Amino acid sequence: MTRENTRKIQIGNKVIGGGNPILIQSMTNTRTEDIEATTAQIHRLEKAGCEIIRCTVPTIEAAQAIREIKKEITIPLVADIHFDYKMAIAAIENGADKIRINPGNIGGGDKVAAVVSAARERNIPIRVGVNGGSLEKELVEKYHGVTAQGLVESALDKVHMIEKQGYENIVISIKSSDVLMCVEAHEMLAERTDYPLHVGITESGTIISGNIKSSIGLALILNKGIGDTIRVSLTGDPAEEIKSAKLILRTLGLRKGGIEVVSCPTCGRTKIDLIGLANQVETMVEEFPLNIKVAVMGCAVNGPGEAKEADIGIAGGIGEGLLIKKGEIIKKVPEDQLLSVLKEELEHWKD
Repeated sequence: MTRENTRKIQIGNKVIGGGNPILIQSMTNTRTEDIEATTAQIHRLEKAGCEIIRCTVPTIEAAQAIREIKKEITIPLVADIHFDYKMAIAAIENGADKIRINPGNIGGGDKVAAVVSAARERNIPIRVGVNGGSLEKELVEKYHGVTAQGLVESALDKVHMIEKQGYENIVISIKSSDVLMCVEAHEMLAERTDYPLHVGITESGTIISGNIKSSIGLALILNKGIGDTIRVSLTGDPAEEIKSAKLILRTLGLRKGGIEVVSCPTCGRTKIDLIGLANQVETMVEEFPLNIKVAVMGCAVNGPGEAKEADIGIAGGIGEGLLIKKGEIIKKVPEDQLLSVLKEELEHWKD
């Protein structure tokens, strides 16, 4: 089932599935009970482009904090529940827009029924989450290890537990740190259900390794038409997850808007601090809601030609640089003014 044909699920003021835009998620790493810190982090993530936020709810205090946090944010809040069904009910009662549970580890059918009843009363979606690290022992034995088949069977078993309660307001996520297994599992799951899918590579690692694994896995899955919302799981600042997710979606042509920065890899001809300049440009352009390509080149000789497919660019030389539009040199400026000149040009940019 491709994303155009999955069910539409309302999450707070957002909708996923049914061909709606793929939404970007992240998760706070503050103590949810610390309302001020959690709200501040969500505001920062909202500004970066986060569209759905998830908070852990391990205590009743965390569940109660959701009510106050919700008053201060504009994006939907998902409550992440582990093991204690009472926390799921408390989170729902305090205004969570969705809950994430594994129905297999919250204490049995009667407790699943109690959570579903609370969700039904407020029409709150339930995200059924299964990952390789928590796959049931019997499925590991059946498939001789953690496999895509086991992940899919586990997820659908959990979905059926909820469906038996007469509730179908469901999102599914199956995650593994094994990229190719994760891809295979999503292909299999998409053939067997029309519920929207939350896609991500779990425990993918630090900024470098996590981005590589997530980019490969998400690209292979999303490019097949699978996936309705994504999270890039990184060990680091959650804002980096948002940056990566936006770039993955733009690269795949699944999202428009935002400036794309391209830069050359440097070579012996480079006479400026191109690495520092490119990083400054990448940070600076985040404030501009433009759908254009900006090039940062390290060579005043080949820079204009190499940047000709960009809308605007800068190229550095020895003590001076060039401002370039569509491959044409507009003017020369001192090297230390390249960033400010580019910013000024973007402030007055017109297609």
